[in-house]
Amino acid sequence: MKQQCINHVYGGLALLATREYQDIEEKVMQGKRLTREDGIRLFHCHDLAWLGALADHVRKEKCGDIVYYNVNCHVNLTNICTSHCKFCAFGRDEDEKGAYAMTKAQAIAVVEDAMKDPNLAGLHVVSGLHPTWSFEDYLGIVEALHKKFPKLYMKGFTGVEITHFAEISGLSVEEVLRQLRDRGGLQAIAGGGAEILSDRVRGELCPNKATADEWLSVARTAHKLGIKSNASMLYGHIETLEERVDHLLRLRELQDETGGFQTFICFPFLPKHTELGKYIKQTSMWDDLRTMAISRLMLDNFKNIKAYWVMLTVPVAQVALGFGANDIDGTIHKETILHDAGAKSPTALSEDSIIRIIKEAGRIPAACDCNFNILRIIE
Repeated sequence: MKQQCINHVYGGLALLATREYQDIEEKVMQGKRLTREDGIRLFHCHDLAWLGALADHVRKEKCGDIVYYNVNCHVNLTNICTSHCKFCAFGRDEDEKGAYAMTKAQAIAVVEDAMKDPNLAGLHVVSGLHPTWSFEDYLGIVEALHKKFPKLYMKGFTGVEITHFAEISGLSVEEVLRQLRDRGGLQAIAGGGAEILSDRVRGELCPNKATADEWLSVARTAHKLGIKSNASMLYGHIETLEERVDHLLRLRELQDETGGFQTFICFPFLPKHTELGKYIKQTSMWDDLRTMAISRLMLDNFKNIKAYWVMLTVPVAQVALGFGANDIDGTIHKETILHDAGAKSPTALSEDSIIRIIKEAGRIPAACDCNFNILRIIE
């Protein structure tokens, strides 16, 4: 027997919800918060078109038709890392083939090459947890970059790296953040390293780095200092659907407390060249779009949801703009971490390409800095 459907019209938007999900649709349309049980139910919903339409309605109500992007350059300081996370294809041991550690001059050279783009506005600096580098080594490089390129905004490091800096320096997380801000010009924190905020998952996949509570504590401390941060979720490996929902709820709870998260990024796990790749397949486009839409619906206190084209691929990221996303990241210049894991997207996109992608989706491109201040709107 076919499921009965109910047609609703809200402010000119017509949705077709099965009776099973009618209550969730009504909650969303009335601006009521979804529960853990609602989120789990949505992950079992097979009506992708309805789910996307609902998320897109929320996106439009919250953000309008602006899609944010930035003209930026990624600087990955080193791939030598002590974490040995099972989902990572980027990290190396010091004596392993392909291992590298940038000097100040090499990091500056990466940015100088990116400066060929006259619209370059900012830097995205992340790194491995090097076994012998001190906090001063990391800080010295970003300080050199900030002094050489003072007009470029600086978004850098994740909660994992900042926890590591505190551990190796003996400083508090707050003092580490203050020094990164005051000496290194740090204006925002990258959203990576959250993975799945579950002790079970982290104990299995990445036991040698920041715990879920430590990652959240860094974000809380940064927000207290007025430093905005991003948030993310790496999904599609060993986590359960319930753990995905719990992850979103932990982020939502902290956002209620601090309001310091700027955008949420869905990272689908790329298994190629990783330890997990032997038995885990890459997520489907269906799962990627479903997760994007549910993230928009559950994270009702986040303004921005990012469709990260590097991991999703450009075509899926473009479609995701109709599934709740209003942020497509940036030009990047040259991405290495995710391409080591088999990302099939380009290592960079031109600004013209990003503008075209956004306009084809019927949206308005807006170049922004790392704190979502609009630099220019392209009509």
